[in-house]
Amino acid sequence: MEKIKSVALLGAGAVGSYVIYGFSGCPDLRFNLVAEGARAERLKKDGCLINGDVYHPEVLSSAEAHGVDLLIVALKYGALKEALPEIRAVVGEHTTVMSLMNGVDSEDIIASAIGAEHMIYSMIKVASSRQEGRGCCFDPETTVGIIYGEANAPYESARIRAMEDVFGRSRLHTRHTDCIREEIWNKFRLNVCNNLPQAILGVGVGCYRDSAHMKAISDGLRHEVEQIAEARGVDMEKLAMLDSKGCLVSPAARYSTLQDLDAGRHTEIDMFSGTLMRMGEECGIPTPFNTCIYHLIKAREEKNDGLFDYEGKTDKSCWAK
Repeated sequence: MEKIKSVALLGAGAVGSYVIYGFSGCPDLRFNLVAEGARAERLKKDGCLINGDVYHPEVLSSAEAHGVDLLIVALKYGALKEALPEIRAVVGEHTTVMSLMNGVDSEDIIASAIGAEHMIYSMIKVASSRQEGRGCCFDPETTVGIIYGEANAPYESARIRAMEDVFGRSRLHTRHTDCIREEIWNKFRLNVCNNLPQAILGVGVGCYRDSAHMKAISDGLRHEVEQIAEARGVDMEKLAMLDSKGCLVSPAARYSTLQDLDAGRHTEIDMFSGTLMRMGEECGIPTPFNTCIYHLIKAREEKNDGLFDYEGKTDKSCWAK
């Protein structure tokens, strides 16, 4: 692969904002957002508010962006399948696609539409928040950034060298790795074990330290993730080597699933436990912890949607014995 001269981004949310910030003003590079219809008009008019500054990257339709050198997908998991026609329209013969979405199967979903030969595996670590008047905010200095690599040897490929070059010209923090699948699964494991149980109780992450019951649930989820990862050919020894203490967080910290429930939004539980339930069925591995968590969080979403607001509802009766 020759030098990357054009990059397109699909998805301008929290993750996409870091990409927009990083490629802003990047020399010798055409950078644009991919959007259609009213969303495209809104982005052209209002731009993207990031860390208090407004950015106005070029906005193109998927057809106009066709044949871009690098397409970065930074959508919410629930929006991916609907966006596959847009992705197909952007990808040309020599386009490389990088998914920065959470989870462990977005590459497989995209590859089913465009071919696995276009995919570079990747993940991102960025702590961002929405602030009034400042938009999407993150600390550029402490952000770990994008981690990427070839899923299979040779790991030092021509397109990896091309990506190292384009990232080197940007403000993004990036790192190339020879074990990207293991790193993705390691992040996924942490998300499943730490993100989900606290969302049921609506309490901070200190619950895993203070409650043997919450730790038992977290450990059960972890065991299921590790069994499925191993069955799918992920090297568990590499996962163990990559495992670390991570960043210190407050016992009151509330991760993304609980943040979504707090805000009345639907969560990404389909990406977490939903994916593990499907993979477990494919591999013949039971997933009782993830199945229970999945249905509990789905019920919490239904509660937020008003399904259980029975006051004033007289059309149906329930009998109790």
